[in-house]
Amino acid sequence: MAQHNQTGEGPSVRILRVGEQVRHVLSEILQRGDVHDDILAKHVVSVTEVRMSPDLRHATVFIKPLLGKDEEAVLKALRTNTAFFQREVASRIKLKYAARLKFLADDSFDEGSHIDKLLRDPKVARDLEQDD
Repeated sequence: MAQHNQTGEGPSVRILRVGEQVRHVLSEILQRGDVHDDILAKHVVSVTEVRMSPDLRHATVFIKPLLGKDEEAVLKALRTNTAFFQREVASRIKLKYAARLKFLADDSFDEGSHIDKLLRDPKVARDLEQDD
């Protein structure tokens, strides 16, 4: 989902700011345990990023449970409670439209670990040394 400002250089400051506000609201709700869900009550969930659509009507919410535990169960619980989260975000952030939330797992940590593991492979390390 590309978010570009009028010069085509990336998301506008407003889109980024609203995404960060949504991230803070969702983080606070999860931290305080405002959602009455057994799965969410048992897990510490980080909201790592929120990407807003250019019209601010859709928000893609990237999450990561602590230590990556029970990620699928946590995602299912978040999706089950999407209407609650949308109402809470709409009541705390004054926008023309209430953003529709879509919860996804944040795989960037896994990708980083995978790249790190590849770089530590002796064959790759040897090839990198030869390039120097």
